Amino acid sequence: MVDTNTLNSATYPARFVGLDIGGSKTRGIVWSDGMLTSDVSVGSTNVQNVSQETAEENMAELFGLLEATGSTVVFVGAGGIDTDDDAAALSVLIAPFVPDATITVVHDTRLLLAAAGATEGVAVIAGTGSAAWGTNAAGESARAGGWGYLLGDEGSGYWLAREAVRHSLRRMDAGQPADDLTTELLNYCGLKAPGELIAHFHQGTTRRYWAAASPVIFAAAAKGHEQALALVDQAAEDLAGMAAKVAGQLNIAGPIVLGSGIGSNVPALQEAFSAQLAQRGISDVHILAQDPIFGIPLLVAQAQAAATA
Repeated sequence: MVDTNTLNSATYPARFVGLDIGGSKTRGIVWSDGMLTSDVSVGSTNVQNVSQETAEENMAELFGLLEATGSTVVFVGAGGIDTDDDAAALSVLIAPFVPDATITVVHDTRLLLAAAGATEGVAVIAGTGSAAWGTNAAGESARAGGWGYLLGDEGSGYWLAREAVRHSLRRMDAGQPADDLTTELLNYCGLKAPGELIAHFHQGTTRRYWAAASPVIFAAAAKGHEQALALVDQAAEDLAGMAAKVAGQLNIAGPIVLGSGIGSNVPALQEAFSAQLAQRGISDVHILAQDPIFGIPLLVAQAQAAATA
């Protein structure tokens, strides 16, 4: 794993910027002469998660705080980068703040694998959203999931919270009283009755708000709540299924790297994920121990090497 606080300055641009743009926040880091010199987080700048106006405001705030003047390279990992047009649109948003820089935008799953120090394998994001991406020694790549919250994002923080809401409403429709999972969910939302969840879900709440409710499900599972345990198992199965699908397409057995918000921080999900992959004959599983943005130096070094080859 690369020491991302002190880099070999001969391998990297004199000053470059790394951005990790997720559904909930944007983090920016500047490396100058091999040293980490600026580290700032703001709200999301991804127009798939916030309005264009909000994305522009947050991006302006980010670069107003970052010491990015003189940067010649900006490397960006972002969710929802599915086409060249997606990447170009984000580059246009960034370009006014670093007019002399070369901007590269990739899907944020690529950051996870690099942050683990791997040049081949499969990265699995389990955060506000979910996705899997991988590459093999031949340079082939494959992806699964990452369809966004309206079409998928199974195993994500948002998905877990939405399923807990659905569980609570099903109990209400069946005339059953609120159980412990529903009660804690209502407490998180500041509501009194399950029926209030319907309007609350549809009006004035965001993906980030519901993803932040996922600890409610994990806490209930830790107490043995049957449905919460089932949701954690289902999340792990869906994430493992994406990983196995990508690994199969690339004909590799790993490493499989699980990361992002809940992927890096929830042992119950990590254990269930590893167990699911073990059932599929995959044992080379790693939990990312640092933020994905720290994979950017490796990706920048690879790009520099390719450009000079």
